[in-house]
Amino acid sequence: MEKQKYLECERKGLERLINFRLPHYFYKIGMLIAGLAIVMMFVRAFAMEGDQEVFKEVLRKVLLIGMLLMSIARDKEEDELVVKLRMQSYTYAFVIGVIYALVMPYVDLVVSNIVHGGGEVYKDLGDFQVLIFILLVQLMSFSALKRMR
Repeated sequence: MEKQKYLECERKGLERLINFRLPHYFYKIGMLIAGLAIVMMFVRAFAMEGDQEVFKEVLRKVLLIGMLLMSIARDKEEDELVVKLRMQSYTYAFVIGVIYALVMPYVDLVVSNIVHGGGEVYKDLGDFQVLIFILLVQLMSFSALKRMR
């Protein structure tokens, strides 16, 4: 009997984690945060002088946080179909993200060797590039799936 209680508790905890969603207004907050981060990236690139590596990294993290808030916020009308479409978009994003992380370094290597005439070395993708790609794919595929329903 103790094993059943333990399994039930674990199942409830897992369901709570899977069904975790922020209220809908977090989508707007995420859009605002991501938009401000993008604007500040342009300001930093064109208006600020000097070495701004720390500021660049902070803006990258802020952009990821904004997109994450958009990704896990509830839809205005959250029903079973929207939940299924959201899970489907996460699946698409994960699979495409893994393929991107595996293929893109080689594409980059080949293109840079062609453009620069050889001598380029293999460079792995950074965490920001993979995470931003996965979040973009998830947000775009979820939006497209909702429109097609």
